[in-house]
Amino acid sequence: MKVTRTLWQAAAQHRTPMIHFIGKRSIPKTIDHTPQTHPASPAGTLPDSFKAYRSKAQQHGPLNNQSSYKGVGGQIGGHSGESLGPVEAPAGQFFDRSELPARFQRTIWSETEIEAIDTAGASLVA
Repeated sequence: MKVTRTLWQAAAQHRTPMIHFIGKRSIPKTIDHTPQTHPASPAGTLPDSFKAYRSKAQQHGPLNNQSSYKGVGGQIGGHSGESLGPVEAPAGQFFDRSELPARFQRTIWSETEIEAIDTAGASLVA
């Protein structure tokens, strides 16, 4: 234990870092804190204000709650489901896998396949 500690201390005294900095360390005299766009920004411009940004921003729907929810009698919950009419999928789209053609529906697994998966293939060999 003492030999190891002695070796570590000797190594620490003669250790030189592997990273080398070029030039003397200096603190910049002026730092620009003005907002700037990100280099990868698609628009390349900053919004006029935070309020303008919030009016256009979306996260799982519009963020401005005044226009998206009008309460009872408004857009959400203002009408019964029956008055909105039938809900049907557009042509070529399906709501459930059971509505798809037979070749795209789920296949039923046999007991042999289930046993092979449960035993990691050992039941096929035995």
